[in-house]
Amino acid sequence: MAGLSSFFRTILVRGPWLGLLLCCTLLLAVPALAQDDDPTPKQQLAQIDSTLKDVERKRVDAEATETLGTLSETASQAKRDAEALEKTLQPQLDQLNEQLTQLGDAPKDTTEPPELAAQRRTLTRQRDALVASIAQARSSAVRAQQLSADIDKQRNAQRTEELGRKVASPLSPTLWRQVADQLPNDIARVTPLAQQGRAALTTAIATHGWGTLLLGLAAALVMMFPLRLWLRALGRRFAASERAPDGRLRRSGLAMWLLLVGTLLPGYAVVVLVAALDAIGAIPPRLQSVAEGVQAATFAAAFISALSACLLVPKRPSWRLLNLDDTAALKLRKYAWGAAALAWLSTVLVALDRATRTSDVTTVALDGVIALTYLGLIMAMLVTLARLHRRQTAEAEAKLEAQADGLGAQLPVRRSSWLVLARVAGNIAVVAAIIATLLGYVNFAKFVNQQLIGGSIVVLAATLLFKFVDDFSTWLLNADSKVGQTILLSTGLSVSKLEQAGVLLSAMLRTLVVLIALLALAAPFGNIGTIVERIASLANGIVINKDLTLQPGRIVTGVLVLLVGMGLTQLLQRWLTDTYLPKTELDLGARNSISTIAGYVGIILVGLWALTAMGLNLKNLALLVSALSVGIGFGLQAIIQNFVSGLILLTERPVKIGDWVKLGDQEGDIKRINVRSTEIQVSDKSTLIVPNSELITKTIRNMTMGNNQGRIQIQFAVPASTDVASLRQALLDAYGAHNTVLQQPAPSVYIDSIAGGQITINSFAYVASPRQVYGTRSDLYFSLLQILAGRNIPLSTPTDIHITRDPQQ
Repeated sequence: MAGLSSFFRTILVRGPWLGLLLCCTLLLAVPALAQDDDPTPKQQLAQIDSTLKDVERKRVDAEATETLGTLSETASQAKRDAEALEKTLQPQLDQLNEQLTQLGDAPKDTTEPPELAAQRRTLTRQRDALVASIAQARSSAVRAQQLSADIDKQRNAQRTEELGRKVASPLSPTLWRQVADQLPNDIARVTPLAQQGRAALTTAIATHGWGTLLLGLAAALVMMFPLRLWLRALGRRFAASERAPDGRLRRSGLAMWLLLVGTLLPGYAVVVLVAALDAIGAIPPRLQSVAEGVQAATFAAAFISALSACLLVPKRPSWRLLNLDDTAALKLRKYAWGAAALAWLSTVLVALDRATRTSDVTTVALDGVIALTYLGLIMAMLVTLARLHRRQTAEAEAKLEAQADGLGAQLPVRRSSWLVLARVAGNIAVVAAIIATLLGYVNFAKFVNQQLIGGSIVVLAATLLFKFVDDFSTWLLNADSKVGQTILLSTGLSVSKLEQAGVLLSAMLRTLVVLIALLALAAPFGNIGTIVERIASLANGIVINKDLTLQPGRIVTGVLVLLVGMGLTQLLQRWLTDTYLPKTELDLGARNSISTIAGYVGIILVGLWALTAMGLNLKNLALLVSALSVGIGFGLQAIIQNFVSGLILLTERPVKIGDWVKLGDQEGDIKRINVRSTEIQVSDKSTLIVPNSELITKTIRNMTMGNNQGRIQIQFAVPASTDVASLRQALLDAYGAHNTVLQQPAPSVYIDSIAGGQITINSFAYVASPRQVYGTRSDLYFSLLQILAGRNIPLSTPTDIHITRDPQQ
């Protein structure tokens, strides 16, 4: 039972993901757990001081750059703890100062009540203690920062010294003679370590039995083979089914699933096995570093193998994410297996070399063999890429020839632009590593090879994440997905805006991937904690002046407030337009004015709210407005004039939506009044965009403002002998027979004048809208001509008088 409890406790330490699951299970099973009291500020300061002293002590004896990196991370963490403590104590100090300010100073001439004096003394002591703690926290933060910087300098100097250290070349016979001479001593050092491991295992089994070990071994085997293979097959079946998302997310999502399964399950299988051995005490202290190296090596090798499997996919070309043919994919897959095995073997051998403390000659030989093996592997990959590039070039030339013969569409060619960069970088690195190895700079050659392979792995992993986040974002915010349909139905956004949001989300996630990739590439060259700390320092904001600081967090908050406020404003406008205003007796123009003004007011309030959320107070807003007023006076005058004119149009309503207006030689219906301009649809169905200031400052004829009715006027002349009474009645009957002519006001026929043997008739009729005048008047003209023709009444025209001179006079 003690072995099992120790087994689970070890899993918590060595397996963070399994530990997280186990902790969640325990939290669900046990509703209340005993918690230690939070440490006091003095205890926290003492802990920080103890940590810094421990780092200073270990720094003196540190030899490996990895140890210095760990110490630098510890010092950086102590700095962050001190700064966090200072931020925690500062509000308390401000509160005590405010309370003391309210109490005021002790009176000099009179005696104050004892309770008040005691309260002032208590608050003063508390304030002095907080001031001292804050000062000590600041001092500890500065001390930790200086210590971390010194360790980084020492680490860089030590790394430079190691990379520049010259030893015997791995091709030198002298080196191998020295290795042969030291080999018996090194074997003698390895043998006791193996005996310690065997003895510890025998003792542990005798004490705790086989139960814990067999349980850990069974769990490791299940995770390594049946569970891993089943999860891989499950992912492939789901990706090929109809339940999987449509589009490119099928491929990239499956690749991410295979990467996670292929990395975590083998790694945690070894973690579980090592935890089982450690739980029963089967790992002696000298082999602890070897066990940790095996775990790290397994995770690294599993990641390399899984990444190559999900990117290359040699047996399923349609699921391949890289632009490679089957031949190159198959060979690169084999080399990836070799890289994974080499990474695992080299990591374990280095851990064993450090645990056994072998001779320097053996260490140099081991580093040289590892460097040469890396070189051989890289050269094989470069040869494969070179052959792939030649095949793609040949295919491109064949395509050009086929296009000349009219067969280009039958020969699609896939070419990779990244092959050239990969080959150039790889060739340069290989040449540099070969020269360094031959000259005896084995550490430099090993470092170059490891960084080349490690950088390639980081780039490939970032490429996979790039594709996945892009596919996921565009699928998530797409009109065809369930999430996208829910957003469209609940918010009323257009499909284009939803897709734009997907593109923006993809850009933000890909930017995050780039930052992570850069941190991973920069990790071997320095303290990654320092790099992260410098990037995180941007969260403190950009200081504009002493009263204005733009912080990224507040900017994001302001943008979110703006988006939420704009959404609420649109919902309010939609409720006014569709629900409330139709229930009123207002016409369409009045409803549009109310809805538009409500939108403007909402936008202004949301803008002020967003600026306030960004940290701009009223004073800063006044400064901002005063600064913008200069630009408004010079460059934005016309825009502001049109904006104000639009507000006047919406409030005074000289014209409104639905009115028929005539502006110069143009006339049409007002369709929309915007912030800057008004849209007028003319008779040919085109849209005339008029600045709002034109409708305010210039003369405009509103055909439907006071009265929506239209008047038709028909005027003609007939001979004096015409029976005008019957003609009048015939015209009135024609007007009454037309379905668009109104009965009230009634049509009317008048004699306008009698002169020159002609009678001028002038008649009027009314229709419901000015828009009906043109068509109705045309119909009435046809009716008038038929009436005149039926009654043989000619239309009279003015008499032309021509004066000529007799040529004989």
